[in-house]
Amino acid sequence: MRIQLENLQKTYQSGAGSICAVDNVSLDIPSNIIYGIIGKSGAGKSSLVRLISLLEQPDSGAVLYDGERVDNLFKDALIQRRRRTGMIFQNFNLFSSRTAAKNIAYPLEICGTPKNIIKDRVEEMLALVDLENRGGAAVSTLSGGQKQRIAIARALATKPDILFCDEATSALDPQTTRSILSLIKQIQQKMNLSVVMITHQMEVVRDACTEVAVLDKGKVVEQGSVERIFSHPQSEVSKDFLAHLAPNAAKANSSIVRWSNEGGKYTLRFEGAKTGEPVLSQISRECNVDFNIRAGGIQQLQQTSVGTLVTDITGSADSVVRAIQSLKSKGVVVEVE
Repeated sequence: MRIQLENLQKTYQSGAGSICAVDNVSLDIPSNIIYGIIGKSGAGKSSLVRLISLLEQPDSGAVLYDGERVDNLFKDALIQRRRRTGMIFQNFNLFSSRTAAKNIAYPLEICGTPKNIIKDRVEEMLALVDLENRGGAAVSTLSGGQKQRIAIARALATKPDILFCDEATSALDPQTTRSILSLIKQIQQKMNLSVVMITHQMEVVRDACTEVAVLDKGKVVEQGSVERIFSHPQSEVSKDFLAHLAPNAAKANSSIVRWSNEGGKYTLRFEGAKTGEPVLSQISRECNVDFNIRAGGIQQLQQTSVGTLVTDITGSADSVVRAIQSLKSKGVVVEVE
C-alpha cells in the first residue's frame, strides 16, 4: 500500500495559543517497506501518524492510499478503511480483563467475524508471534516483550495492509527491542505489509527501516534511504541523532566510541567497502598532513555499513585543503564543525 501525504497541516489550540504540530508535510511512502519517521520529543511525530492513520483529519492537505484520497471519507467508509490498518503502541494498550487470545480476538469480534473463524485466526496469530502456548495467559503474567507480541498479533488479526508502529519499542529493553524489530521485519516480508514506524530512536531506524523522514518542529527536514541519511546527513537534527547513536550489541563493531572530548573539527563518513580501506594513511602521505582521530566506529545498516571518524587534520593550510579535496574525491563525506 503506497501512502502519499500532500501538504498536510494540523494546528491545535491550547491555553498558550495555537501550536502547529504538522507543518506542510509532504511524503511519498512506498508500498511493502518499513518506513521510519523520526524526530525528537515535540517534533510532531505522533500528530502526523494520527493523520496518516485517519484517526484525525488534517486542517488542510490530503492523505492518499494507492492514489485514492482517504482523509475525507464519510463515517461508514472511514470505519471500513480504518479496519484495514493496524496500530501498535508504546504501552501495548491491552485489555487487562482479557486473556492474550481474547485480546487478539477483540478486533475480529467488533467486525462481526464468526466464532469459528476467530478461533482459527487467533491460533494463527499466536503462532505468528511465537506465543502458541500463551493464549490463555492473563495479560498481567506476560513480560513486556510478550505483551508487545500480543499487541502485534491483535493489530494483524484483521489482515490489514498497513501497520503503524507508534514508539512500539520505547518501553522495552535493548535485547527485547531487537527481538521485536526482527519480528516486525519478518512479518512485513511474509505479509507484504507497508509498515510506518514512528520513533525517536535512530537505532530503530538503523536496524529496521529502509527509508526514513526526519521531522523537526512539525516539518520534514530530511528524507531518503537509511543508507543515504547515515552516510550523507544534511540536517542538523540528523547529525545530532547520529552523534548520539547507541551501538547494536547484536552486531560486532557497531559502536561509535569517543575517547577524546577535545578537538574533532572534521567528521568523516565512509560507506560500504571504503570502511575497510586505508584511506587516511594514503592521504596523509600524499598531502603531508596528520589525522588526529578523536572518535570512530562502524554502523551496520540493512544493506551496507557506514564508518564514522571524528578527527582533526593538521598541516599547512594548502595541505589541509588538498587533503579534504582528496577525501571527497575518494567518496568520503567531510563535515566541518
